[in-house]
Amino acid sequence: MDETTHDDVIVVGGGMVGSALAALLGEAGISVTVLDARPAPLTRDDVGHGLPAPRVSALTPVSQRLLTHLGAWPWIAERRVSPYQGMRVWDGEGSGEIAFAAADIGLRELGHIVENDVILAALEARLEALPSVTQRFGARVAGLTREADAQEVALDDGSRWTAPLVVAADGARSPLRHLAGIEVSERDTGHVALVTTLRCEDSHGGVARQVFLPDGPLAFLPLRVEADDRHCSIVWSTRPEHAEWLLALSPEAFAQALGDAMEGRLGKIEVLDEVHHFPLTQRHAREYTAPGLALIGDAAHSIHPLAGQGVNLGFLDAAVLAEEIIHARQRGVALGDARTLARYARRRRGDNAAMLALMDGFRLLFGAKHPALRLIRNIGLSSTDKLMPLKRIMIRQAAGERGELPAVCR
Repeated sequence: MDETTHDDVIVVGGGMVGSALAALLGEAGISVTVLDARPAPLTRDDVGHGLPAPRVSALTPVSQRLLTHLGAWPWIAERRVSPYQGMRVWDGEGSGEIAFAAADIGLRELGHIVENDVILAALEARLEALPSVTQRFGARVAGLTREADAQEVALDDGSRWTAPLVVAADGARSPLRHLAGIEVSERDTGHVALVTTLRCEDSHGGVARQVFLPDGPLAFLPLRVEADDRHCSIVWSTRPEHAEWLLALSPEAFAQALGDAMEGRLGKIEVLDEVHHFPLTQRHAREYTAPGLALIGDAAHSIHPLAGQGVNLGFLDAAVLAEEIIHARQRGVALGDARTLARYARRRRGDNAAMLALMDGFRLLFGAKHPALRLIRNIGLSSTDKLMPLKRIMIRQAAGERGELPAVCR
């Protein structure tokens, strides 16, 4: 196969963030091709039913507004969403604890826990309805070259795709980022994440819970399955040797370990699914752009999941980049213009870097063994819990209400 296809924008990676960007550009009439390595789109009839998928995201109200703008949220809400109105965080080695509530800042919810497959299926359905967007599956990138004022992406089947702008949305190990020669700072967090779905004896009450344990944080994310609010998705970030020990346990023993770690706050626990695991590495690209190229989502930054901010940061990347591209087109500026890409990088790099640093700081503080640091963090949690003005600021930050938001997220 030897053909060349021309577009306004090529998005490499058809995950949640890449699909959101393509939809935003497609709505503006910009011709976009999404090159996705997956063999086929999701079978939409299969998502949002039965046992929840193990990979979920905690979507902020800001991300919900973006998905509502794209017309994807009603489809998501018809399948399965799990709103949560509160959050409790405590130190498993002390008495420090803090509670957040959506009502404290006048919101109905702090966010929604949604299966990743449900989000992606809704976005794929939206892309299919946009005439200026083409999705190509089974597309594996083999090369990237700069030709005059366009980038050329070569696939392993011999086909070539050119556009003034190529966007890498192809994940934390981004092949496109590597082909572009963009360096990345990488830090091993020393943690492995264990994820699965479970049912608790007691209702979660629409509250997300996270306990900081000696080996790492454990989060219980509330799910509603057919009106039953006793289900949770868990993310247990822990040392590799502890993860290996946990993975060797029977489902009943693993459930007991979860219950003990959560101090029995949700009663007896039943594990409903296989326990999946993956290493946690924090990455940040040294540059977000190169001539005719932009990075978004995990290709630009991957973050520890302890605050559930990963996909939310990626959606903001997509919304800001789309806004800058659309404004450039309205002014008659080339879509790959360096100034346009520089504005995108300025608007997003600082916020992402701050969140990465904050999560790293939390991880190090709560992993510290020194008695003085344990005392400080426990006093800090309990003291902050009593300072409502500070808590309101923290809740707004966690809800994504920070900085100058793109118009589609306001």
